Amino acid sequence: MSVMRDRDAAKNTQPGGGNSTFSETTMGGTELAGQSLQPRVEEARTLGRILLVEDDASLARLEAGILAARGYAVAIANSGEMAITTLHQTIPDLVLLDLDLSGGITGWDVLRDLRSYSSAPVLLTSSESAVRRQIRTQGEPRSTLDHLPKPYPMQALLKRIERMLAITP
Repeated sequence: MSVMRDRDAAKNTQPGGGNSTFSETTMGGTELAGQSLQPRVEEARTLGRILLVEDDASLARLEAGILAARGYAVAIANSGEMAITTLHQTIPDLVLLDLDLSGGITGWDVLRDLRSYSSAPVLLTSSESAVRRQIRTQGEPRSTLDHLPKPYPMQALLKRIERMLAITP
């Protein structure tokens, strides 16, 4: 089973090893990033651990519920600040990152910070059509950085996540 790592152990490394510090999520509730990230005693088998960075609370709950129902462990960060704090504590198997975050820290800022110490796969979401061209200039393969334009069907989100996690070593 893939697990999240402490940041010190994860510098310049791939996700998927180390100590489990990411709490499991169930359909009935989603852990918020910044709260306790200790694993539950009854750890369920998961397909992967996802940090969902989305400032739209209703969309975040919907996506987290769907992902949890499919077997993913999900944590939500509702701001760029919260995402950076969470990512400095643990590295997920995949980050689902809204680029259009409200507040002082944008999704691009979160991505730049994450890339300074990890190559964990990131699926960017945004309504901006120019984003795909912009991420191609980053020089990363689609296995570690991809874009899904909003609005998108949930089935497309699930397929993209499954593809990205299947490629990740």
